[in-house]
Amino acid sequence: MGSMVSYVAQLCGQQKKQEVERQLRANDRPFNLSYHYANNAIKTSKYNIFTFLPLNLFEQFTRLANCFFLFLFTLQLIPQISSLAWFTTAALLILVLSITAVKDAADDINRHKSDNQVNNREVSVLVEGELRTEKWKNIQVGDVVKLENNQFVTADLLLLSSSEPLNVVYVKTAELDGETNLKVKQALTVTGRMRDSTEALASFNGEIKCEPPNNRLEIFKGTLTVDGQMYSLDNDRVLLRGCSVRNTEWCFGLVIFGGPDTKLMQNSGKTTFKRTGIDHLMNVLVLCIFVFLLSICSVLAIGHAVWETKQGSVFAVFLPPEPDIEAPVSSFLSFWSYVILLNTVVPMSLFVSVEAIRLVNSFYIDWDRKMYYPKSDTPAQARTTTLNEELGQIKYIFSDKTGTLTQNIMTFNKCSINGKSYGELFDLTGQRVEITENTPRVDFSWNQLADPKFIFHDHCLAETVREGNLEAQAFFRLLALCHTVMPEEKKAGELYYQAQSPDEGALVTAARNFGFVFHSRTPETITVVEMGKLVIYELLAVLDFNNMRKRMSVIVRSPEGRLTLYCKGADTVMYERLHSSCNTLMGVTTGHLNEYAGDGLRTLVLAYKDLDESAFKEWMQRHYEASISINGRDEKLDELYEEIEKDLLLLGATAVEDKLQDGVPQTIEQLAKAAIKIWVLTGDKQETAENIGYSCNMLREEMKDVFIISANTMEGVKNELQLARRKMCPTAAEKPNVTKAHVGLLWLQKTETIHDDKVDGEYALVVNGHSLAFALDKDLELELLRTACMCQTVICCRVTPLQKAQVIKLVKKYKQVVTLAIGDGANDVSMIKAAHIGVGISGQEGMQAVLSSDFSIAQFRYLQRLLLVHGRWSYLRMCKFLNYFFYKNFTFTLVHVWYSFFSGFSAQTVYDQWFVSMYNVAYTVLPVLGMSLFDQDVNDRWSVQYPQLYSPGPLNIYFNKKSMVYCMIHSCYSSLIVFFIPWAAIQDTVGDDGKDIADYQSFALVVQTCLLIIVNIQLCLDTHYWTVLNQSFMWSSLVFYFATTFAMHSNDMFSIFTSAFPFIGTARNSLSQPNVWLTIFLTCLLCALPVIAFRFMTIVLLPTINDKVRHMVREQPQPGPAPCRPLARRISTRRSSYAFSHTQGYGNLVTSPRFFLKRPLKSQKTLYKQMDSPVAQNQPQLYRTMTDKSLND
Repeated sequence: MGSMVSYVAQLCGQQKKQEVERQLRANDRPFNLSYHYANNAIKTSKYNIFTFLPLNLFEQFTRLANCFFLFLFTLQLIPQISSLAWFTTAALLILVLSITAVKDAADDINRHKSDNQVNNREVSVLVEGELRTEKWKNIQVGDVVKLENNQFVTADLLLLSSSEPLNVVYVKTAELDGETNLKVKQALTVTGRMRDSTEALASFNGEIKCEPPNNRLEIFKGTLTVDGQMYSLDNDRVLLRGCSVRNTEWCFGLVIFGGPDTKLMQNSGKTTFKRTGIDHLMNVLVLCIFVFLLSICSVLAIGHAVWETKQGSVFAVFLPPEPDIEAPVSSFLSFWSYVILLNTVVPMSLFVSVEAIRLVNSFYIDWDRKMYYPKSDTPAQARTTTLNEELGQIKYIFSDKTGTLTQNIMTFNKCSINGKSYGELFDLTGQRVEITENTPRVDFSWNQLADPKFIFHDHCLAETVREGNLEAQAFFRLLALCHTVMPEEKKAGELYYQAQSPDEGALVTAARNFGFVFHSRTPETITVVEMGKLVIYELLAVLDFNNMRKRMSVIVRSPEGRLTLYCKGADTVMYERLHSSCNTLMGVTTGHLNEYAGDGLRTLVLAYKDLDESAFKEWMQRHYEASISINGRDEKLDELYEEIEKDLLLLGATAVEDKLQDGVPQTIEQLAKAAIKIWVLTGDKQETAENIGYSCNMLREEMKDVFIISANTMEGVKNELQLARRKMCPTAAEKPNVTKAHVGLLWLQKTETIHDDKVDGEYALVVNGHSLAFALDKDLELELLRTACMCQTVICCRVTPLQKAQVIKLVKKYKQVVTLAIGDGANDVSMIKAAHIGVGISGQEGMQAVLSSDFSIAQFRYLQRLLLVHGRWSYLRMCKFLNYFFYKNFTFTLVHVWYSFFSGFSAQTVYDQWFVSMYNVAYTVLPVLGMSLFDQDVNDRWSVQYPQLYSPGPLNIYFNKKSMVYCMIHSCYSSLIVFFIPWAAIQDTVGDDGKDIADYQSFALVVQTCLLIIVNIQLCLDTHYWTVLNQSFMWSSLVFYFATTFAMHSNDMFSIFTSAFPFIGTARNSLSQPNVWLTIFLTCLLCALPVIAFRFMTIVLLPTINDKVRHMVREQPQPGPAPCRPLARRISTRRSSYAFSHTQGYGNLVTSPRFFLKRPLKSQKTLYKQMDSPVAQNQPQLYRTMTDKSLND
């Protein structure tokens, strides 16, 4: 009922007052309700029980054709002008409206179910001093809620307290920003003291003043007032809806924003009614045809008035006129009679057939086994049936990165130790061997603490470590010591790693499997199990990471008293700090790094240094003094870090793979060949996005330049964009070439189209998030679009969900092309809704993207088949259907026009009335459906092998205004032949018995028979792929026509229904005459020959890509499946820097004494009872029990 009230309020012009500042009080519902804040219920559905009928009918009647048929139905209710029964149009109109309404209702019911599923989730709420279970939709602003491990965050909350030391909470934000690493949120000390005391939490009455609801995920500004003391609030104190709590037993939060006001919903975008470009074009064409129809009817009505005035009196003896009906009135009635008679140019069956074709083509997607993913038992799914043909017209694809291009898995792939590279396999001839699922894996059974899920294939590395190679052992010792990973034993024998960066998790896991297991840490020690032996290192200092240093170091003392600094970081900063004795080794390692970078791997360089005890003590004293200084603390610490991190000894390098989904590079390559541009819009950092760009071959070393837009001011962004544009095309004009036009219904919609500048070579553009915010400003958006469209590849980093939608809307506004957005998380919903086509991937980040999508697939690689096969076929079939349908109906209708000149403009039909009724619904419906459902120019393998076949779709070549004009010319010629050849042949013809057969009924039979055979011949010429069904549909339609014609022209039917079947004996008498069949043959020949000749000349002189491939199909055997060839080895001097998600200051947190407060083990709950569940698989690494016995073995 609430949605109905809001709907009525919108109709009445009432709008909610814009919120400037939010003010709320904890545990005080009356106070908070006085502000009328939104509750926590969400609504993504379009209708409710009250609004469905009016809104759905309104949407359906925005389609001009439905309005046209409603108008015809009204005319047919007037007996003076209608020669057809009104219920024929009414039944078809109601059928079309009902089918569409049922389909829309089913879609919206699914949205209601999704909303109810979310709104009815349960959470613990503090009410009147006790915890009660409430549904999400009943949560109000100011309520205190309790969240437990693995629960989704109910609303946007202020974190009050948690079970963890320092009141931290670990959250997974993948559905918001696409990053899969855990984030750390920390409560204020003043609220953290309450812990889980319900009395303290119930008496908490803090007041919050903060920003109003907005879509900025990375920013939160507010203040908390407690007992007269004011505390500052920022994003680190807030848990956002859409996140999930991980590795935290419990936490309490105060609801700040609920339901539609949460940042997740603010970024989700609006549900829009999507229609294809062909639908929009059909609206325009129907309007043009209607104007054409009115013009023809006007001419014929004028002709009727002239004929009545000059010739009507001659026929008054046997056709007496109705009283008081003069020529002008008769002409007026004749006009409307012709409107009804000639409306077959756009029959209702056209739209019924369109919906049927779309429905069946969507079933083809659902049934395609080649898009079925067996690992997750997920088939492809067409979630809407109205957008199939638009899949064949995509020009721009906007893709998320995390979970869409990648698998959300970091794997230790290769490494270089002391100048030797490990991780690749070679055969006896020294050739590189491709690693597949069947390649033998390294057996880690010798290591009792090994992770069974860790996979490595190079046996040499394991043997080197086990043989006691000092460099290899030092390499993995560094990985086990130099990190900020936190181990946590939630339950006896179950150890979890909380890695702030997924890279570090992968490196520590690799060290564990090769015999160096990171076991535990305290503020002063790190415990490692080295080759089965427990070793405790004294942790003396952590030289933390930041974006300038691009490295981190630890200083430890071994049990033997040896002081060592271990350091890892980007090669660009590490090489500057190496000892001169490492020059030779550095050259070899650089070669390995180039190879790893060429494979798109993320690299780090490892080095160490032994320290002198006395020098280190003196350095520590200065470090202490710098750390407590008030002025210039960071600068002083940086100087000290620089001082000690020098003359390092190189150990080697690591290569971690941000694992792509299977077939991603090949899919992107094929789509690029189809002239489809792919833009990546990701919430990840710039470096991460660049790495994936190189891994996917979207960014390549051979590109002329990769432009980085990273300025922090609008002027700076403008200069960087202009500089990039001028470098790509120095001769381009400063102002973009914009074409303005009027399109749409009645040409009321204004469009502006920016044309691409010609570019020599390939370029790429990488835009950072803060720069994109400036670039999307109204004054800079054209500069951004112009520069981006000149590039082969565009990657936008640190993009908010709303910015993703803004980028797509910008392209839609100024490029007038069809766009597709693909993603797998809630952060992709807004761009999925904004694009013409939204594709959701059933991934690891929930089903929000799938629920909002038009199509869903399980893997990115299936997008290739979805577009190049199903999309292209759907577009091709729909265009063929429309061209043929308009041809056959224009031909059918124009024959009436020519006949009017011989019938006194009386609006008499030239055909048998039963033929008029059955032409579209019986005689021609099955053949055209057969072509529209089964036709294909080439099969699916050829479609994938030659993606260039896709290129006509985005250019809209097969069905447009030009093709419509050609169709009308063709129809005009055919109608002239169909009418005048039988007319000329029959008017002075006698039968075998010498009797005259030049009567109206015989002429009507010959004309309609010629017409039906000709349109079937045209269908044969248009069909490329014949099946049993095609053949049976066509021949059965012809047989049905002749059977029904003979039956309706029989003596029996005339004797039973005299007035309904007046053509007694016409078929039997006329079709038994040889000259009639000769007339039919001559008419069909004259109609078909020009078409055959024109198409022959076109194929010979101006062959299209389709013609060339079809010719190739005839000469070459069926292509086999695409070979799974390994990617060519590339050498790259460009490498990633440090771990992409690492945050400065995390080292201080993990070394804080308060962080290691011990809790009784028995109070901890088991996190996962079923360790093979999807939830458990998303957790950090789970390790085996490490008992004293296992350590001593």
